[in-house]
Amino acid sequence: MATSLTRIVRFRATHRYWRPDWPAERNQRTFGVLIEPHSHDYSCGVTVSGRIDPVSGMVMDLAELDRILAEEVVGGMDRQDLNDLPPFREGQPLPTCEALATLVFGRILARLPAGLHLDRVRIEEDPTLYAECSSAD
Repeated sequence: MATSLTRIVRFRATHRYWRPDWPAERNQRTFGVLIEPHSHDYSCGVTVSGRIDPVSGMVMDLAELDRILAEEVVGGMDRQDLNDLPPFREGQPLPTCEALATLVFGRILARLPAGLHLDRVRIEEDPTLYAECSSAD
C-alpha cells in the first residue's frame, strides 16, 4: 500500500509575460497588464508517495524533502525575477504557473530517493489560480 505526503513551501518572485519574438502590440493585446513586471507570493506543494518505512514511520525523511525543496524551489526562485532564470530567459516558455509546475516537477523528480514516486507539484500564484504537474498521463 502506498501512502502520500505533501509539503508546501512558499516563495516570492517577480515575472512578466513578454514574447521577444512578437511585436509589442501583439504582446499587449495577448497579455494586457501582465506585460509589466509584477510579483506573487507563490505556494508550491509537492506530493510524494511510497511505502511507509517501518522504522521511521515515514514515507520519506521529511528533513531530506525539506532540503530538496529549499535548494530546488525556495533557494532558486525566492526573490528572483523568474524571467531571468533558465529556461525562461529567452522568453519561451513564459514563466506561467504551468511552466513553473513542470520545471519544479523535473527538478524534484531528479532528486528523489529510489523507491519514492513523485505524484504532483502544485504551483499557486494566489488562492484563485494554480497549476499542477503530475505523473499521471
